[in-house]
Amino acid sequence: MPRRTPALIAAAVLLPLALTACSTPAGDDAPDAGRTDGRKTGANSDGFPYTVTNCGVTTTYQAPPERVVTMNQHVTEIMLELGLADSLVGTAYLDDRVLPKYAKDYASVPVLAKEYPSYEQLLAANPDFVYGGYATAFAAGDGRSREALEKSGIETRLNTEYCAEDDTPMDTLYQEVREVGRTFGVADRAEAWIERAEAQNAAIAKRLANVDPVPVFAYDSGDRTAFTAGGKGIGNELIERAGGTNVFADLDKTFGDASWENVVARKPEAVVIYDYGSTTVAQKKKRLLTDPALADVPAIRNKRFAVLPLSDAVLGVRVPAAVGRLAAQLHPAAETAATAP
Repeated sequence: MPRRTPALIAAAVLLPLALTACSTPAGDDAPDAGRTDGRKTGANSDGFPYTVTNCGVTTTYQAPPERVVTMNQHVTEIMLELGLADSLVGTAYLDDRVLPKYAKDYASVPVLAKEYPSYEQLLAANPDFVYGGYATAFAAGDGRSREALEKSGIETRLNTEYCAEDDTPMDTLYQEVREVGRTFGVADRAEAWIERAEAQNAAIAKRLANVDPVPVFAYDSGDRTAFTAGGKGIGNELIERAGGTNVFADLDKTFGDASWENVVARKPEAVVIYDYGSTTVAQKKKRLLTDPALADVPAIRNKRFAVLPLSDAVLGVRVPAAVGRLAAQLHPAAETAATAP
């Protein structure tokens, strides 16, 4: 997956670190509850002009964008969760399947490219706004830099997981949803989603209050080295909130490479496999289980695996429900007790 290689992640980290909106917000598993207002777009004047600084780029919106292209699945799902399908004139780059609740709306959006569209493909969709999920969505070498798009009269937003200073990525997620809601004139929907997400997170924390954290190794991919979740991104907080400790939390990146020797030395008791792309979960398990060097790792010896779609482990609206899904795999006894009559 080219948009999460170490070099590109490093480049993303060097982006100016800015997240704070310059105006005050007005004011779906549990946070995924259906909409009740029936509105499809944010085409109203409430809350405008609205000025926001996103990853070093400050933009003032006089009205909601009307022709949007999303690149990367998690930002597409943020738009769909906020009821903004009718604003989308194009999308690109799925890591896995969109959630069933979004399938109908997603099917109505033109797919511009299997991965990233070219600059020319973007211009052909005639967008006034492009929303990227990873820094590589705006790769200058491919002609899609935010500066180049601005010169073409196109506003942009980058998901803040790769440029946020905040040490609490869940708060960064809330801010991401809040700022997108404000940008599209649907602040009420954003705040309602955040309220539901906070309630769901609190309920899971209560269920797991007395569990012993499980040391976890997140296995994304890799053969010569292990591509894993570091300590900066939402993936690390997801593990912690699900009753685990990330054995590579000291890796100062969202994703990064770790040596297999360090995997052995840190003795994870569970492996979370990220499911996406052409390499199946079964193939990833086989790679881990048949490596003699890993035979004495507790997680491998005990065949203790959990699985999450990659889309669950990046900064998007799936995260609160994903915490619950991972908690159920790491602490099934706690989940059983919580649901017992």
